[in-house]
Amino acid sequence: MTSATNYIEGLQQIADKAQSLEVAYRQEAAVQIALLERQRAFAFRRMNLMRSLVEAVTARTDEGSDVGERNGEEIAVASALALLRIKLGWSSDGETRDATLMNFTPVVVALYRGSNGDDQITPDGIPDIGTALGHFEDWYEKAYGVSFWMLFENPIPDTPRVDF
Repeated sequence: MTSATNYIEGLQQIADKAQSLEVAYRQEAAVQIALLERQRAFAFRRMNLMRSLVEAVTARTDEGSDVGERNGEEIAVASALALLRIKLGWSSDGETRDATLMNFTPVVVALYRGSNGDDQITPDGIPDIGTALGHFEDWYEKAYGVSFWMLFENPIPDTPRVDF
């Protein structure tokens, strides 16, 4: 082999290594982007759901003064859970759905009590809103192996465009 041939082979090895590094980096970046995209999507789903539930609970809190504090809480919780069912598209009952709603109830109770200015851990063990939601999210993921926020994955079906 000539020194020119050895030189070209050396350049080929350098080029191949650079290409391998680029491919590995692109794969790593794609994984990281997908993770960040998922975190962003879940954060917005969390914010949008909780905002809707706060509005529902607050509306019921204002009405609750007429029916008594305990009844007001029950009405607010029922209203918020009904809204959650609507948001998830649940029109029927089932074991998984019932368990989810039952385990989400402390979150709604914390929202209700937080809307009354009481967002600390209460004597009956209801934690603050963020803690309650975190416990629910952990429970759901352990129970079903996926994030609760995956329930809000709504692929948009392709619809034909019709020009009139």
